[in-house]
Amino acid sequence: MKGGIRKLAADETGVTVVEFALIAPVLALTLMGLFDFSYNIYAETMIEGAVQKAARDSTIETYANSPADLDGHVEHAVQQIVPRSDVVFSRSAYTDYADIGRAEEFTDSNDDGICNDGEPFVDANGNNAWDTDRGTSTTGGAKDAVLYEVTATYDRMFPLAGLLGFDNEVSVYARTVLRNQPYDEQAARRSVGNCP
Repeated sequence: MKGGIRKLAADETGVTVVEFALIAPVLALTLMGLFDFSYNIYAETMIEGAVQKAARDSTIETYANSPADLDGHVEHAVQQIVPRSDVVFSRSAYTDYADIGRAEEFTDSNDDGICNDGEPFVDANGNNAWDTDRGTSTTGGAKDAVLYEVTATYDRMFPLAGLLGFDNEVSVYARTVLRNQPYDEQAARRSVGNCP
């Protein structure tokens, strides 16, 4: 009997199977996480490249009046990478690079920091209202600086992320700013108005 117990204790057959059974789930989770992370980085890089190319294409006169064609090219490029993604486009045109993200100027007569009480303002985008962003939501005209933004939203390749507390939906955001070609004179949009 003693010999049988010693023989059984020294027997190592099947140990590899037990070790693999313990390690396999951790290995599988690690590989799926690595693949998911790598895919998201790849998608983000490729979408950024598509936006950069689209922005360069948009600066020429051919695309200046057809933003839908430009968006179609970007959406096609994104769909090649992430087939089931939702793509949202945004563009704003500014007279100059320095105008991006700036509010329209106004004379703050009452020093309250708000454009109100009939204070005069410079209507940089020509919409007859004071705005916190002086851009127009168009592709702009000749020599305008255009901020082009694309957001692609898609589901993760491996739904396992939800079990780990991550969102199953990934949003990739890309943006670029370029100046339109000087195919004409830059349009003057500035006028003066009064705050409500």
